[in-house]
Amino acid sequence: MSTLPEIAQALLCPEIYPEPTKTVRLEQTQMSFVFITDKFVYKTKKAINLGYVDYTTLEKRKFFCDKEVELNKRLSPDTYIGVIPITKKDGKYAFGGDGEIVEYAVKMKILPFERMLEVLLKEDSVSDDMMPRVAAKMADFHSKAATGKVINDFGKIEQIDHNNEENLAQMAPYIGRTLTAQEHQKIAAFVRNFTVNNADLLEKRIKQHKIRDCHGDLHAAHICFEDGLIIYDCIEFNDRFRYCDVASEVAFLAMDLDHNGRADLARSFVESYIEKSGDADLKKLLNFYKCYRACVRGKVACFKLDDPYVSDEHKKEAHHIAESYFDLACSYTDPTPTLYITTGLSGCGKSTVAAKLAKRLGLVVLSSDITRKKLANISTKERCYDCPNSGIYSPQFSRKTYDALFDKAGKILKDGASVIIDATFIKSAERITAKKLAEKNGAMFYIIECILEEETARSRLEKRMNECTPSDGRWEIYLAQKNSIDPVSEAPASNHIIIDTAKPTEDNVNIILDRLGYV
Repeated sequence: MSTLPEIAQALLCPEIYPEPTKTVRLEQTQMSFVFITDKFVYKTKKAINLGYVDYTTLEKRKFFCDKEVELNKRLSPDTYIGVIPITKKDGKYAFGGDGEIVEYAVKMKILPFERMLEVLLKEDSVSDDMMPRVAAKMADFHSKAATGKVINDFGKIEQIDHNNEENLAQMAPYIGRTLTAQEHQKIAAFVRNFTVNNADLLEKRIKQHKIRDCHGDLHAAHICFEDGLIIYDCIEFNDRFRYCDVASEVAFLAMDLDHNGRADLARSFVESYIEKSGDADLKKLLNFYKCYRACVRGKVACFKLDDPYVSDEHKKEAHHIAESYFDLACSYTDPTPTLYITTGLSGCGKSTVAAKLAKRLGLVVLSSDITRKKLANISTKERCYDCPNSGIYSPQFSRKTYDALFDKAGKILKDGASVIIDATFIKSAERITAKKLAEKNGAMFYIIECILEEETARSRLEKRMNECTPSDGRWEIYLAQKNSIDPVSEAPASNHIIIDTAKPTEDNVNIILDRLGYV
């Protein structure tokens, strides 16, 4: 702690706080020290100048503390308590007091970690009503947010082009490290062509007052389902990052949900927002702004690679994160929807590959395990021990399951989005139906065949018996599938990707992306 400023070291002492607290925990961001007590959070700003943010003087730090509270009260009025002066007298620091004011802190109520959307996503605990609730709150917020000439300027094509060119320039040094030259070129062509071809639409957005003083940083880490719904931590340090088309803000959260492997929640959020706001043109802009937002997140992760204060372990993590965001950005540049299906025996890792690929490409995942149990009114956490070819695993119920999957996939493809169906697809007839569904909706079609040495598959299935997963796969089902599987012949070699799932999942996903032309 000796490297911390003196005042930060002082704020680690529980006795300094105006209310009793047993503990004080410090977290740091690039721009702030965040002190977490038992009931409250105190944030002080670092005396830094990063170009886009300047906190170098006490006067500036007070100004931005006040602005942080004022702006965040728009969406979370009860969370932000106020700005508290920190004084120093006779060598001792205090909140308030009659000493010299040496710093200011934003005081907030502490929010429950377990109710953060970011955490709920990891725990697969997001309920069906949550994203419509976020959409309703954001639609109402945007309808009331400030607009006008100064703000409208940030919706002009020159400004939008500037933002994209800034991204491209800052991404360029990382070509060959976190993105390929092909990906950079593809993104550049897409964003440049979009503004040229959609000039009338972008001008219309200004006339319709769609450029607003937004939140600016709307992603899962800033949404908490406590006391109804709290959306906090907007950008206060640079107006340019808040003044934007509401479509860009909606795209930010939608992209973040895609990146979390929950494109289904992204669709729910966007559709609910359009319904609440009446903003029919938003969908035309969605992939453009998703691409922009993914590039921003990717380049920010890249900056850590050259930061001498970031550990090698965190740099490795940042490298993977940057790659995933750039893959996602690239996926938004192609308007053609794609239907992916997995095929392979139980225990071969299809679900793991499907989930990871979905995160990299923003795909909606449709699981046969989950769909089957929902149709049978069985909890996805409950195991079903029906024998092969009986009960919910009878040919009739399996047909019902595949029909439901195809119905959902068809609606998604028709809407222009891409989807992966996570199922065994051991019968040729099922794969042919999937191929015809893709053709009917003008979609590309890929079969991802997962293979695995038998003993490894058996070991995985035995281990799975002690885990809480939607899958009921076990050895006797594996053997029944093995005796009835049809060889894959429904797609040309270019669209039939075979992976050995004994390899690390990340390696297999990169093999798939390579075949798709991403790496």
